[in-house]
Amino acid sequence: MTRVAVLGGGAWGTALAQLCAAQGHGTAIWARDAGVVAAVNAAHRAAALPDIPLDPRLTASTDMAVLAGASLVLAVIPAQAARGVLERAVPHLDPGATVVLCQKGVERGTLALPTAVAGEAVPGHPLAVLTGPGFAADVARGLPTAVTIAAGTLDAAGAVQAALATPTFRPYPTDDAVGAQVGGAVKNVLAIACGIVVARGLGESARAALVARGFAEMARLAVAMGGRAETVAGLSGLGDLVLTCASSRSRNFSLGLRLGAAEGASGDTVEGAASAAGTVALGRRYGVEMPISETVAGIVAGDVSVAEAVDILLQRPLAARE
Repeated sequence: MTRVAVLGGGAWGTALAQLCAAQGHGTAIWARDAGVVAAVNAAHRAAALPDIPLDPRLTASTDMAVLAGASLVLAVIPAQAARGVLERAVPHLDPGATVVLCQKGVERGTLALPTAVAGEAVPGHPLAVLTGPGFAADVARGLPTAVTIAAGTLDAAGAVQAALATPTFRPYPTDDAVGAQVGGAVKNVLAIACGIVVARGLGESARAALVARGFAEMARLAVAMGGRAETVAGLSGLGDLVLTCASSRSRNFSLGLRLGAAEGASGDTVEGAASAAGTVALGRRYGVEMPISETVAGIVAGDVSVAEAVDILLQRPLAARE
């Protein structure tokens, strides 16, 4: 069996660690919070998934030494913190260990996607991306879930697929890491917009239009950056967009609900809010018009009110074609 280490003790990291441990892989979680570590080791529970008993073989530590010996390292940390955590992890990684990036977003300042960040932070290590529609609690409970595994080659993606696949967790491989990552980043921004639409009572027709037009933004950006349209039409783009824009279990959608109701943001990490400005900046860099993403970025930054943003979108000139 594969030795697996998971960087990050949040809900998604814990769910993926549970998935691996249940398959018999020797699995350990690295987490900053000693309370998280104690709960996993002593009670086989996680604060982020309190109702789900964890596999007793799963262990956790605040010491990155738990990365030693792992051939597969799942980096499940927010996009804005990934560089620093990965740089700290480098001395503890086995040569040749594959790092699987499980975050979705665009790094502020550099506008780098996760693979570009990891390429600088953990040079020389094979990289893969795990993305697509999946809620942590569903995966931890063993409910049917399908995701995308992207890597530089289909063989490399297939190796990660083989290590993680179960009868209910079905990874689909692709060699289009750019398209997969753009889908994951942009869908978070669009989910905030969908939450705002629902909170403002604009109707299901408006939400459907937003999802469709937002998907067009996503696809244009992915192709402009070298990705493929069929990738974002799959699990990592459209699939993830549908899930995230339709459920209050999504942090990004929930943030949109709060913003639309003028309740403000919570203290939770919300990748769409952190990546909104960077996503828009990428669009400008590649000459891609992204009006929905730009509007969300303005709301998150406090530059425009929700009411003003809705008016801006409704007053856009009619297009000559869809």
